[in-house]
This record gives sequence, structure tokens and C-alpha cells, in this order.
Amino acid sequence: MMIQGFFDLQVNGYAGVDFNRTDITVDSFSAACARLRSDGIAGILVTVITDHVDAMAAKLAWLCQLREQDPLIREMVYGFHIEGPFINPEPGFVGAHPVRSVIPADLDSMRCLLDAAGGLTRIVTLAPEKDPGSRITRYLADQSIVVSAGHTDASLDQLRASMEAGLTMFTHLGNGCPKILARHDNIIQRVLSLSDRLWISFIADGFHIPIFALENYLARTGIDRAVIITDAISAAGLGPGRYTIGDQEVDIGSDLVPYAEDHSHFIGSATIMPRVVENLMHHLHFSHDQVRKACDTNPRQLLGLEH
Repeated sequence: MMIQGFFDLQVNGYAGVDFNRTDITVDSFSAACARLRSDGIAGILVTVITDHVDAMAAKLAWLCQLREQDPLIREMVYGFHIEGPFINPEPGFVGAHPVRSVIPADLDSMRCLLDAAGGLTRIVTLAPEKDPGSRITRYLADQSIVVSAGHTDASLDQLRASMEAGLTMFTHLGNGCPKILARHDNIIQRVLSLSDRLWISFIADGFHIPIFALENYLARTGIDRAVIITDAISAAGLGPGRYTIGDQEVDIGSDLVPYAEDHSHFIGSATIMPRVVENLMHHLHFSHDQVRKACDTNPRQLLGLEH
């Protein structure tokens, strides 16, 4: 029997619907939410990735309008995960985010995005090294918005300073970084060294992180502060074809993995949560209780939601 009631903190799109566009309709958004529910999802954060600030604001405002028009959307969409634009623009660290739109953290831009999101911002992912003095981190934490480091090459000192200002999470550890890193002093090792104080999300599709590596990470972090996400894009739940995330087109082949054209990085995931759960149970031997904790209880606890 399939476990139900998952909560996914990072969903860019689903079942052919791209949440990073302003041409989606209430009907298509509602249909994507219905498909999410049929796949065992009880709630999500819609993720809006890096674009020009005014374009990101327009997307957030439009999603808010659509959410107000449909009860199923309101029930499924608990809020927004704003991923960028305050991230590291260097190759590898920037990942699938358009480098032309990456900017250092600034208060006016952050306020613009929060206003457009209508009070529904739950997580902001940024690079601590692009937030001088942790000013934006502190500003968000003071409003009970979860601040997550991601797409970052922050030093250990920068991570610690950001944590003192209110950083509580790291976004998709093992991804949003180059294929080749320094052997020892790299962002993965730095974050693992702080894992007793951070919530850490993992994309458990078997491609973003090989299963053996995910097992190693979880052996260090434990289950208590681990959060499993899909990072789904519009291709999730569908077959090979051409899909979008914002203004980027993604060709997906028979392996159902959304690679960049040069295969240098992934562009989100086409995997649905039931497949992720299958990986956890069959390859990592998670119990039902462990699946429930990592895929539902922990993300809700992170957001301060009652279950």
C-alpha cells in the first residue's frame, strides 16, 4: 500500500505545468495539484527560481492570484520557496539558474519579492557569501521565514555567521555545486560538519545523488533533520519530451533525467515522490516511519506547521 500525505518543499512544476511561467491558468494549476494529490502529496511549496527580480515578482503575484481562485490550489500550495536570485554565479554553483539574473542580496529586491508573494514566502534559498553581514538572512529570519543556504561556496566561517543570523537549512546538498571540488575543504564537507544544527534537504531520485552517496550523507546527518524533496519540474510524472522551467527548454530522453544540453548539470527533476519513496525503502531500507519522518513530518516541522 502506498504511503500517503507527503509534503514537498521544492516543486517547480508538475505533470506538464510549469509554475515558473505567467501563462499558466487556474485550470492547469488546479490539474497539476490534482495530479500531485493522486501521487500521494498532501502539500507543497511552489518554487520560483532565479530570474530578473521584476519577472520573479510577476510570477509570484500571478501564482497568488491563481491560488485565490481555486480551493484545491489553496489546500495544496502552502506557500513559496524562493530559490535565488541571491546565489553564487560561478559555473557549477549557479546550476540551472540563469547567471544573467543572479545578483547580490539587497533589501529592496527582497522586499519586492516578499510583497509579490503576498505573505506566503516560507523559504528563501541564498548564498551566504552573497549576503554581506548576513543582513538579508537576519531580515528574513526576523519574519519567521526559513533561510536556506544553497547554490553556494560559502566558507565555514561564512556559514557559521549566517547561522548566527538565522540560517537554519541547506538546500539539496550534493547538488548546486560543480562536479569537481577540492578534496576536503568543499561545500559538502562544510555543511556535513554543521549537520547537527541545520535542516538539510536531499533530492533522492537516484540521479542527483547516487544512492550510495545519499546513504553516506544520511549516515552523517541522521534522519531527524533530513528533508527529502523532488525538485520536480513540469516533466515530473510524464515521459520523454521537451519541457520548460521558466524560459529554459529541457529535452528529456528515455532515462527521464533533465540534463542541461552539455550534461554539466541537472535542471530539476522529473521524478515523482512515490519513486523517491521506493528508492528510500528498497535501496536504503527505510521503514514506513522513517519515510514519514523525512518526507512529511520533518518538512512540516521545519516550517512550523502542525501535523
